[in-house]
Amino acid sequence: MIDTPAGFSRRQFLTQASYFGAFYAFAGAMPLGAMANSLSDDPRMAAAPIVDAGFASVRKIGEGAYATISDTSKGFTTMCNGGFVIGKDAALLIEGFVTSNGAAFQMETLRKVTQVPATGAIDTHYHFDHSCGNSFYGAHNIQLWGHATAGKRIVDNYAPIQAADKAVSLARMEKRVADAKSDLAKQHAESDLRALTGVVDIVKKTTLTLPNRPLDPAKLPLTVDLGACPVVIESFPGHSGTDLIVKVPEQKVVYTGDLMFNGSYPACFDEQASISGWRATLKTFASFDKDTIFVPGHGQVCGQEGVARIRSVFDDLAEQSEKMYKAGVPAGEAADLYVVPEKFKSLGIWSWGYCVGFAVTKLYAELAAK
Repeated sequence: MIDTPAGFSRRQFLTQASYFGAFYAFAGAMPLGAMANSLSDDPRMAAAPIVDAGFASVRKIGEGAYATISDTSKGFTTMCNGGFVIGKDAALLIEGFVTSNGAAFQMETLRKVTQVPATGAIDTHYHFDHSCGNSFYGAHNIQLWGHATAGKRIVDNYAPIQAADKAVSLARMEKRVADAKSDLAKQHAESDLRALTGVVDIVKKTTLTLPNRPLDPAKLPLTVDLGACPVVIESFPGHSGTDLIVKVPEQKVVYTGDLMFNGSYPACFDEQASISGWRATLKTFASFDKDTIFVPGHGQVCGQEGVARIRSVFDDLAEQSEKMYKAGVPAGEAADLYVVPEKFKSLGIWSWGYCVGFAVTKLYAELAAK
């Protein structure tokens, strides 16, 4: 069934909150400002959002460029960040979000600003929190753009969850909790179980809708002329194997998807995530103009300080992993023994295993490959 896109009643909000209840316990649910303090005086940034629904707000961040910023302390209608770019002739929507109501919220906000047609909506990658709302676009005949392999990855990862009993999907993770050999390992396994439970609940209530304009990374970058406002779509390695960014060069604005997390540890769970590739991508972002505005997949809109912070997180993960690797600590144990340094204590961690654990084990694999 396709979600009803119109309006957000109290009943709808409570229903969605029940879907995502498993996330509230560990998703770092805290109020979130839309932009970093470093951008507060940037003339491209509007002083106030044009719409604030609580769970997300939409703010102008450049001429024709808008950012949709989620606040998960107030609901999970959108969950990730997105936005839209408006030209003289057309607009491009960015992200399908986690529910069709989230995509509808963004589309309704676009219509408050302009009536130019939406030439398409782009998923920056295939993950559930960026694509489970795609059905809204499908129902409204909006062409859905994505990495050439995004559709297959959606089907391969989420169709089996829809076909299986919930208990089957959670059995392996529940066994990890039961078999944990220490309180710390159990605590981490329980955080992963909560995260997986939330994903399963979301996916089971979703109509999977696949991109119908696949973008071949070998043919990128692609410049799209919206009419006096060109945007450039590029592909970079790191988070999912399907990662795309959207650049608005004339405004020095970049929508990064989950190649950037601001205010939290990055999620590294994907089988095609590459830590070395991701760090190379972030090095490229650091080479962008010093005045670039980044819209991360999660967290506040930021400048180059946000890139520096996530690079520092990866540096620390790599440094601790290498020390434990050289000391002969097994990868599984090393994932639990990683210590969050004091300077990162304020950063959220969605799930220990899906963020820290997978990062450590992937770094171990890269060290072994050397």
